[in-house]
This record gives sequence, structure tokens and C-alpha cells, in this order.
Amino acid sequence: MKVRPLGDKILVKREEAQTKTDSGIFLPETAKEKPKTGKVIALGNGVLNKDKGTWLPFSVKKGDTVIFSAYSGTEVKIDSETFLIMTEEDILGVID
Repeated sequence: MKVRPLGDKILVKREEAQTKTDSGIFLPETAKEKPKTGKVIALGNGVLNKDKGTWLPFSVKKGDTVIFSAYSGTEVKIDSETFLIMTEEDILGVID
């Protein structure tokens, strides 16, 4: 199934949670933190400039790895994979 975000929405695939620490200790499910980074999968049209009726482009692009706040976006399940749909305002930065 293909998903195309609308308007100013961005579809992000969250990175997998670490299964063990840097020192090699395996983490149980209850101790894993949800990562706050992910990859941009799809973009909407952009932000609508209501004065001119034009779409302003996003400052992120498909394939960018982004950082977002812990409670940003809405989780959706598509074909047994979990994604986040969020606005560009929820994105804190791009990892180069």
C-alpha cells in the first residue's frame, strides 16, 4: 500500500530501538526507549501560503534522517509497519 501525505504532513519511519547497550548488555522490551530519529519516507505538497495561494516547499526532503520530539506526530500502522505522520514544525533538525 502506498501512502501520500496531504498538505503540510510528512511521513516518517522511526528508527529501530536499540536491543543492547554499547557495553553489550541486552535490554528488555520495557527498558527500550523509542528513538527520536527517523527517515523521511514521503512528503505532502508543502505549506499553503493563504495570501498568494501557492505552496511553500519543505526544508526537508525524502530520504533525510531527522530528529523530532518524543511525543510528536501520530503513529499509524501500514502493512504491519509503524510510521509517524507529523508536520515540519515537529521536526527539530536534520542529521547529515
